[in-house]
Amino acid sequence: MLCSSFRSATASLGLGRRAASTIAQKYSHAVYSAALSKSPQTLTKVQSELNAISNTLKDVPDLKAFVSNPTLSAKDRSSGLAVLYARTESSLLKKEPVSDITKNLFAVLSDNGRLGETQGVIEGFNELVAKYKGELEVVVTSAAPLPKDLSSRLETILKQSQTAQQAKSLKITNKVNPSVLGGIVVNFGDKSIDLSVSSRVNKLNNILQRMFYLFLHGLVANLLHRIRIDTRMS
Repeated sequence: MLCSSFRSATASLGLGRRAASTIAQKYSHAVYSAALSKSPQTLTKVQSELNAISNTLKDVPDLKAFVSNPTLSAKDRSSGLAVLYARTESSLLKKEPVSDITKNLFAVLSDNGRLGETQGVIEGFNELVAKYKGELEVVVTSAAPLPKDLSSRLETILKQSQTAQQAKSLKITNKVNPSVLGGIVVNFGDKSIDLSVSSRVNKLNNILQRMFYLFLHGLVANLLHRIRIDTRMS
């Protein structure tokens, strides 16, 4: 049933665009252009660093809170970035210092009070790199890890899509998010297919809210009508 719905969604191409911060996109393009202008090798290095930073922020709550706090002083932001670089360098395979391009990116984000855009900037950067390399990364979000058979069937369907056929390679990542309740949300490129239970619940809630509003509106109108009748009779 799920694969059937997904096949219909991909075939119709009625795909919604993912909401993306235009601010994050601006920084993504800037760091991508800066890295690629140096060399493809530099682009790869910067991508490794940014992904390591992303993982560090996910694994270290204090650092995640740091980039999310816009009220910190310039001194505190500088100290926090130094800690972030140190943790990132220790997680890199070659244990090399973080590149100037990456440091310049975070210096600008910090100066402009945009450290909170970090994850969006990294995601946008990865999308640009994937497009440059002819890769298509598909992120399938589900409430629990997808069974292998279902994952294989989704991969087969995706490979038949026009977008996938234009790519040199296809990479599918399964992310687990209990808030989707059931079903799946598929993101690839700037497109999104929402087949989650939470989406259906939200739609149902909206319908119920509208019904309640109409019921309440009718109840009030009927009450006012009765009041007018009682007034005339008296």
